[in-house]
Amino acid sequence: MTAPAPQSIAPQAIPTFALRRHVSEREYQAWVRQHVPAATTRYWRMCAYRRFTEQWPDLEAWFAAPLVDRLGYAGAAPLRSNGRTDSHRASAYLVYLSMVKGIGLDYSYLLGRKYGRLFDPRGGGDRLGVDSALFDRWVDRLDELGYSRTKAHEHLMWALGRLCLHRGDADLTAITDDDLFELGAAVRDFAARDDFTVLRRDLFAHQSGWNVDGAAAARFQAQHLAKVHAAHTLLFNVGQVETPPRKGTRAPRASTLHLLQVRCPSPIANVVERYLALRLDAGLDRKQTVRLTRNALRRLVVWLADEHPEVTNLAQLDRKLIEGYMQWLPTCLSTRTRQPLSSSQVKYELNIINAFCRETAVWGWNDVPGRPLLTGRDTPRRPESVPRYLPDHELDVLMNAVGQLTDPLQRAAMLVLRWSGARRDEVRRLTCDCLDSYPDGHPRLRIPVGKGYTERVIPLHPDAAAALQHAIDLARAHRAAARYDDCADRVVDYVFVRRGKLLSPKTLFDEAFRTACTTAGLVDTDGNALVSAHRFRHTVGTQLAEGGARIQTIMAILGHRSAAMSLIYSRISDPAVRRQYEAALTAGNRIAGPAADALLHDKLDDKTVHWLQTNFLKTELELGHCLRLPAEGPCECDLVLTCPKFLTSSEYAPRIRSRLATETKLVEDARERGWDREIERHQATRRRLQHLLDELDEFAEPGSTPV
Repeated sequence: MTAPAPQSIAPQAIPTFALRRHVSEREYQAWVRQHVPAATTRYWRMCAYRRFTEQWPDLEAWFAAPLVDRLGYAGAAPLRSNGRTDSHRASAYLVYLSMVKGIGLDYSYLLGRKYGRLFDPRGGGDRLGVDSALFDRWVDRLDELGYSRTKAHEHLMWALGRLCLHRGDADLTAITDDDLFELGAAVRDFAARDDFTVLRRDLFAHQSGWNVDGAAAARFQAQHLAKVHAAHTLLFNVGQVETPPRKGTRAPRASTLHLLQVRCPSPIANVVERYLALRLDAGLDRKQTVRLTRNALRRLVVWLADEHPEVTNLAQLDRKLIEGYMQWLPTCLSTRTRQPLSSSQVKYELNIINAFCRETAVWGWNDVPGRPLLTGRDTPRRPESVPRYLPDHELDVLMNAVGQLTDPLQRAAMLVLRWSGARRDEVRRLTCDCLDSYPDGHPRLRIPVGKGYTERVIPLHPDAAAALQHAIDLARAHRAAARYDDCADRVVDYVFVRRGKLLSPKTLFDEAFRTACTTAGLVDTDGNALVSAHRFRHTVGTQLAEGGARIQTIMAILGHRSAAMSLIYSRISDPAVRRQYEAALTAGNRIAGPAADALLHDKLDDKTVHWLQTNFLKTELELGHCLRLPAEGPCECDLVLTCPKFLTSSEYAPRIRSRLATETKLVEDARERGWDREIERHQATRRRLQHLLDELDEFAEPGSTPV
């Protein structure tokens, strides 16, 4: 199947006044006399009108002529010292045709000319029907959003002026999303013209120092798209257009996300696109998940087309073909890194294919395998690594560098990352009502719905709260328009907004973190950061675990959906492993119990030693530790004191004494009740406890000595 080409913005039909034709000299002269007060200006306008109509008696012929001729830069038309030509002097007449008579001008001509006084009352903007007061209010609004007033005026003058001249309509409130997208496309088309350098050289030949080089087109496109983007930002924030501004001012393409975009038989393409559209349009998956699903299925479809062109329907897909794909997939090169896919990526893509086969079979679709073709054992085992937290010496210098960031939004975002452990997308999408406090006054942060599909509330460090509050105050002062949040499924006011636009992850995190790492010296010889911003999240999880936080607390703060995700922070690892292991075994404490002899005389094999190092704290019992290995299965008794795997140390001596005193009381109670069997059992336990104290060179409390 051939992927449909991106939809381009079709040129808007140019409004016409009956036919595109000149007005009579009498009619134009009457209008000039009424609206142009200066006699000299009236004289030169009529001269320009006569020269233009003599050179181009048919207005349609002027519209159809080559752009170089229309601009007056070809033929015998001289280029004067001030850069103006006879054709250029007719610009006032052409503006009259557009704004008064509704004959819209094409963008090719408009992008080759300057119209700097269209909204200036001194330049005659009011007599053309332009609302100069509204324009001034819009400049103020763009200034409020974060643009400098000079830039705001310049950008809106350029963009709105050309939009009105092209539409042949002076009504600023009639500009739509499509008008903005059309102007953006026109800027890109003009910069791509073969004669662009000729036009720009002739246009600015009167300016000293003007240099047209190979990058002129790129500069022109970037500068003028920024002006269109500013106009889009303004119109979105005043509520005139609904489409949020985006870089490049391109029309959104709703179907881009779930296009397969490869050549393949129709039965395969139809069922895959139907599956992707269902996952996306029905809200079953997030957009990012659908994008990854599309990439995985596209890789399978491309492999089938290359290796098995005879397969024209996914119903032909069987276990043998899948096994061939499983062998090929680890050798496939990533389009991003140009390296073979990692085991994690292979596992993820095979799981996607398995889900596709299983779900479409349950739904009873045609042209699908109709049964699962993979099992859990067909996917590679993913290596589990210890979270890479930031050591104290790196964390300290990095946070000092973060405090030196000059951008208040970047600094606030980095501090919230550090002290909340939230994901980057969650921090980026914080809303203006995200910060409040507990009853005792400690700051509290509400993290929006994200990857875990759950909103959560966590405590926040005062330093981060102060920086975030400043960012919230800035956002409220700008009064940017609220936007619809796909994850939260509601309209929200974002915090990290600049110039009416939600900041990108690159600006908010990547650039800020690179600057902080450079200041802190955490970069390699090529200037690349040695650590990543995501390690703040691992650092918070590790510090919580080492501080004794419960698994439920770690889950609540980090937004984990299962305890297994939080358990990785509770494993025995530095420095908790070393500190507690040495405290129990190598700090001079005497040890006792059946397993003590094997431990003291180095009779444990390497596997047992490794298990002990990584699981010692998990084996803690009331009075000591159990060294029963996983291979021996779970402990089948509750004897504890008689278990051959039981181990204790002198630090448990107070507990043993307390238990010994309890057993003595239980013996006396059993005697009073005449329970001979209970007397025997508690006396046996008491003797075992006394034996442990003797091995530890500890003494029992007075009155607890066995009778």
